[in-house]
Amino acid sequence: MPFTPSQSLLGRPALLAVVLGALTALGPFTMDLYLPAFPEVQRDLAAPATAVQMTLTATAVGMGIGQLVVGPLSDTLGRRIPLVVATALHVVASALIALSPVIEIVAIARFAQGFGAAGGAVVAAAMVRDLFGGKKLVKMAAQIALVTGFAPIIAPVIGSQLLVVMSWRGVFWILAAYGVAILLAAGLLIPETRVRDGRAFSFRATFGNLRVLVRDRIYMSTAAVSAMVFAIIITYLSTSSFIYQTGFGVSAQAFGVIFAATSCGVVAATQVAAWLMRRVRPAVLLACAMPVVVLVGAVFILIDAADLGIIWMVIASFLVVAFHGFCNPCMQVLILADHEEESGAAVAMSGFVNSLLGGGLSLLPALLGGIGPTSLGVIVVGAGTVGAVVIFIALRPGSTAALAAN
Repeated sequence: MPFTPSQSLLGRPALLAVVLGALTALGPFTMDLYLPAFPEVQRDLAAPATAVQMTLTATAVGMGIGQLVVGPLSDTLGRRIPLVVATALHVVASALIALSPVIEIVAIARFAQGFGAAGGAVVAAAMVRDLFGGKKLVKMAAQIALVTGFAPIIAPVIGSQLLVVMSWRGVFWILAAYGVAILLAAGLLIPETRVRDGRAFSFRATFGNLRVLVRDRIYMSTAAVSAMVFAIIITYLSTSSFIYQTGFGVSAQAFGVIFAATSCGVVAATQVAAWLMRRVRPAVLLACAMPVVVLVGAVFILIDAADLGIIWMVIASFLVVAFHGFCNPCMQVLILADHEEESGAAVAMSGFVNSLLGGGLSLLPALLGGIGPTSLGVIVVGAGTVGAVVIFIALRPGSTAALAAN
């Protein structure tokens, strides 16, 4: 019997979850794998630190715009074609960065790399909505959210270990190889889950789905909450190494151990959220979680004000990472539940809002008197408060529908 992608994955949900998780992880690994290499990039290319930091910003902007383009296209052209084109761009850009002689080329190629990496995240989430609904959607969304939450946290740890055996350029060859693996999966394993209706391609029809989303109160409220959650975790990721190593004086190796230990919270919290969503509406769970993270932000501030010590920093770090893992599947379900026809656009717009608002807010600690527990806490308290206000005033948990059984 001839091999088909449908036979390989659609009847094997566990393998499907692994493959879709790999698609989703391409974006976080593209963003964060080379973070430990910043000093080496600066030395090798004789570039100022600000220019190296801008390469990260370029990646985030590319990823946000890429999602906004790939998502709607995947709703009309099918999932596999946009995935293949975007991932091919990622591979070419990764190779260009690895060969780049100047920081300017790195920055431009990082934008293209981020744009290409956006395809995996959008297509994976859209395929989940194509294939599942109701509580089955919750189960699969939780598995994907586990990767979404864990990948950006573990990526810098893996990146630091790769730098022991290779240069920063080798990290980008690894990312190119990852992209090639995605291309092979798209050709051999990933099924086409979006059946085209035979109509000619139209930009108006393709991007018209975005208007549907803008008019949906629950969707837009959830996207705003998602941006606040994203701002909290990105701010933590971008400041934690400075706080632990500079503020508390721990070694790079000790920081890696602390980082890995606190990352375990995302695994447990994601599974707890998935279990609770079978009984409690996702919006209600978000309404319970958001005030808790505000309290965690207050702990960060107290660490400086009351000189609480490193143990409280570790506890607060564990809780903020767990919060991210708890909220991710809830938000994913709310974003996808009512938008089967425009699921690609739904994921794309939310990702774009995350990059725009969340990524922008994460830059504030440097403007709040320097990076430390206090500036981190201010962002956590502020973003958590905004998220809570949006939940209770705009999202209105009691107005959201309960999940169907199937």
